[in-house]
Amino acid sequence: MAWYKEWFGQEYLELYAHRDEREAERHAEFVRGVLGGEHPRAVLDLACGAGRHTEKLRGRGFRTFGVDLSVTLLVQARGLPRTAGDMCCLPFRDLTFDWVLNFFTSFGYFESERQNFRVLEEIERVLAPGGRFLIDLFNREQVVANLVTRETQERGGFRVEIERWFDEATERVNKRMRLESAAGPAAVPTAPASKATEAAPTFLESVRAYRPEEVTIGLKWAGLEVDALYGNFERESFQSDSERLILVGHKPS
Repeated sequence: MAWYKEWFGQEYLELYAHRDEREAERHAEFVRGVLGGEHPRAVLDLACGAGRHTEKLRGRGFRTFGVDLSVTLLVQARGLPRTAGDMCCLPFRDLTFDWVLNFFTSFGYFESERQNFRVLEEIERVLAPGGRFLIDLFNREQVVANLVTRETQERGGFRVEIERWFDEATERVNKRMRLESAAGPAAVPTAPASKATEAAPTFLESVRAYRPEEVTIGLKWAGLEVDALYGNFERESFQSDSERLILVGHKPS
């Protein structure tokens, strides 16, 4: 089974709880500042997860709708308009949205480049002429140069053993996480240590690491134009050592 079909469950929610409301507030303010212009009729939060961005955008008066593959994440967003869907085949009619927003490196999941760039074609399809888009990715150069290959963290009641590597052949950043209770195997004295180790759930993340020009060209092929590259949510221009790669652009009228 593909890693993204297994990973985005309850463990993900607990480990990424630090991606909180305050961060979503900053991102929503960034969107309002850089997209601006005429008030959008409808906004798509693409790969919305548990709905934190959807909620903050709706709180600012934007008619925002979320879509995500994970039902586990979607049920966290009670009271918010959202649906389950595949980003390669969005369950919306052509020209439905004035803005499409894709946060937190949710592009580049698929092993096939054709599938990945199908996502850009779907963004173009559901955008109205003149519509705006935002795609938020990690900065390949900064991430690969500073990759921590092994570490142990305590998050959300888990002790997490993390292994990271960059595969030059596939140009993907990979992260393997082995989870166990923060109390450790000793918390289950009746189980031999080897059994406790075997029982520890393991998850994988694997994302294609894109250079800015690769995504820009892919967007152009899909019929979209990039207007600006940002390096963070403080609206600083993208540089080689930026934390993020945030692409903002439009669909020609």
